[in-house]
Amino acid sequence: MPIQKIGITSKPKKPEIRKIGPPLMQWLRERKIDVFIDRETAATLEISEKCSTRNEIPTQVELIVVLGGDGTLLATARALNRRPVPLLAVNLGGLGFLTVITQEELYPTLETVLSGDFRTDRRVQIEAEVVRSDEVISSFLALNDVVLNKGAIARILDFDVWVNGEFVSTYKSDGLIVCTPTGSTAYSLAAAGPIVVPSVEAFIVTPICAHTLSNRPIVLPDSAKVEIAVKSHRESVYLTVDGQVGIAVRSDDIVRVKKAGSCVELIRPAHENYFEILRRKLKWGER
Repeated sequence: MPIQKIGITSKPKKPEIRKIGPPLMQWLRERKIDVFIDRETAATLEISEKCSTRNEIPTQVELIVVLGGDGTLLATARALNRRPVPLLAVNLGGLGFLTVITQEELYPTLETVLSGDFRTDRRVQIEAEVVRSDEVISSFLALNDVVLNKGAIARILDFDVWVNGEFVSTYKSDGLIVCTPTGSTAYSLAAAGPIVVPSVEAFIVTPICAHTLSNRPIVLPDSAKVEIAVKSHRESVYLTVDGQVGIAVRSDDIVRVKKAGSCVELIRPAHENYFEILRRKLKWGER
């Protein structure tokens, strides 16, 4: 069936939204598409007509156009709450490994989408639970990563790590990252983790500034269940999800991470593959 309802989310208060948003909405309406915008976008455009929360948008539409950067896409992906609504992510500046469609490519890409001639990348998500005294106190869904790191005091943190019930090691580091292949080009890459092609069924556990040189990143099958026990009694430790939301954790809390039962579908540019995106974003081959 043809797409009849499209949502728009954006990075709040980004100046480019005022230039891109109104003509995009007009273009869609000229093609008999119902347009739904989130409240942040409506506020930026100073639109008083009915709008929805970002969490409501996925329940109303068949496609979401994301205007912004990777952070905006990650927030929109979490708002999907497991719904299989494809995302068309348009880069409005910055590096953007996920928002790979340029402003110039927006309308040609939309034309192919509305004609039904488009491809998507299915990106795995991970679930994280914080367990305290045998009770789950918080749960999160992430597209990129979950990160355990420290507060303001610069002391070493200790984490005991198990995989499928088998003890791996005690990591002594500034923090610990568990990421998807999608997240391998985010914080994990900055912490010297490997780049993993998104089609690989794997997770990566990457220590941040390991204080034991033999503690290196490890690649696991994405069927693995990872448990991390926080063992830092004197330090403040935080669990951060996709770099945007999180919770303070205590010593002896356990963080359980596993593959989610849902994926995020990203609309692919017609003319680029993953390695072309890497070469362009990371400027490989340039001097």
